[in-house]
Amino acid sequence: MTGKILILEDNELMIEVMTYILHNHGYDVISSTRAELVFDHIKANRPDLVILDTQQAGMDSQEVCRLIKLNIATRKLPVIICSESEENDAVLNHQGAPDGILHKPFGMNNLIRTVQFQLAA
Repeated sequence: MTGKILILEDNELMIEVMTYILHNHGYDVISSTRAELVFDHIKANRPDLVILDTQQAGMDSQEVCRLIKLNIATRKLPVIICSESEENDAVLNHQGAPDGILHKPFGMNNLIRTVQFQLAA
């Protein structure tokens, strides 16, 4: 495998699609629909990258990202936020910002390029 990716997404179909694409490109994928368990998943699975959907039930994904980035144990873990809004580009300039944004709808090649870029950084 070329890397382990944690997907936090509340849409099961989106998880299936992303998992299928990433598996077919050699990535190991762990997924969850519950963003509040992010640190449990990180501790248990030690992912190389987190893909975090902006629409998380009961949680602000930008806050989840900020918590990951401000935690000394996880601050170097790359985080990509998936968003349907172009406005989220502004969050890249704030403390605790994600490393990248993947705009929905995205194509298979865009997902793979974004993941490869973050893992190579």
